[in-house]
Amino acid sequence: MKVEKLLEIIGADFYTGVPDSQLKALCNYLMGTYGIDPKHHVIAANEGNCTALAAGYHLATGKVPVVYMQNSGEGNIINPVASLLNDKVYAIPVVFIVGWRGEPGIHDEPQHIYQGEVTVKLLEDMGIKPFIITKDTTDDEVASVMQEFRDILATGKDVAFVIGKGALSTDVTVEYKNDNKMVREEIIQHIVKVSGEDPIVSTTGKASRELFETRVTNNQSHKYDFLTVGSMGHSSSIALGVAINKPNTKIWCIDGDGAVLMHMGSMAVLGANSPKNMVHIVINNGAHETVGGMPTVASKIDLVGIAKACGYPYAVCVDTFEALDRELEAAKERDELSLIEIKCSIGAREDLGRPTTTAIENKERFMEYIKIFWMHMTEIVGCAFPQLLLCKLTKFHKRFPFFW
Repeated sequence: MKVEKLLEIIGADFYTGVPDSQLKALCNYLMGTYGIDPKHHVIAANEGNCTALAAGYHLATGKVPVVYMQNSGEGNIINPVASLLNDKVYAIPVVFIVGWRGEPGIHDEPQHIYQGEVTVKLLEDMGIKPFIITKDTTDDEVASVMQEFRDILATGKDVAFVIGKGALSTDVTVEYKNDNKMVREEIIQHIVKVSGEDPIVSTTGKASRELFETRVTNNQSHKYDFLTVGSMGHSSSIALGVAINKPNTKIWCIDGDGAVLMHMGSMAVLGANSPKNMVHIVINNGAHETVGGMPTVASKIDLVGIAKACGYPYAVCVDTFEALDRELEAAKERDELSLIEIKCSIGAREDLGRPTTTAIENKERFMEYIKIFWMHMTEIVGCAFPQLLLCKLTKFHKRFPFFW
């Protein structure tokens, strides 16, 4: 089905959402038609944010807005749908367009499997009437369903079009780019070189894929890394939880700008707790690149200033590899929470692979590694005299030569 026809049938003039690769045709059409226009199209920080923004639009205009998102965003909309939109509360009508990742019977990545199984049921449980659009759905079928939906919307209830793989298309193409020179995969290679065998928690999307492939290229183990394949926006909180409980181990978090924006409140919690053994790296290309390249607002805000205001003792922005290497080396030695924002280009290798280990294997190897690493680093840090330290280092090397 053509995106243009779907939107004509829906008949809305305001759209807000978080981009999704399943909805790439919709995203490209909206960017090609409106760009970022507060009156017609706003890309929000997360799906709950979209839902509240849509509610405000309805309060101001009386019209019905459209919220688009990947089905992983259903978790973020539960509260505003249940306590704001619901017809037992304010009865605010919204049309949701939901990309169906992990659709049963269609191969997808592990983070999408369970979410795909419960997508339709979650919508129904939230009182949202769903209709699934597949590659075989006709324009007439959608038009007929929309007639029914209008009656539902008129009562202050919500509806959703669930979009299957390949169901939407458009001839509109959009090129997403910026003026930054540094390439994300090369940035990650520099981080790995300096972090050595310190544990890394990496964000969802291409960053974790590139980290995995960097380990393959370097013939290194994957045990050093926790790849946050889902849960966008939560990597820094995962890293904080690790850092607090492994205080003698340097913990690195490789984050992205879209992920940071999605749950920016975590930066305040990080700053307030200020773990001395954590380095928070934000690779900022100003785009939701993994799902197509639509822009974030991160290129327009001061992340370093935000970090400092949140209580980070040290924060810096770099845009060259020379500056990056200098800051990485300093962060490794620094005994306080650090943030390094890295200005990055948009783009990745066409042949970029995906992790070949399962999520469970990743978790178990990472947990075993940090358990052993922390236990022996604690012994080393606890040494009172130089000769005892040397003795313990020698003993540690003999028992665990793969750490060196």
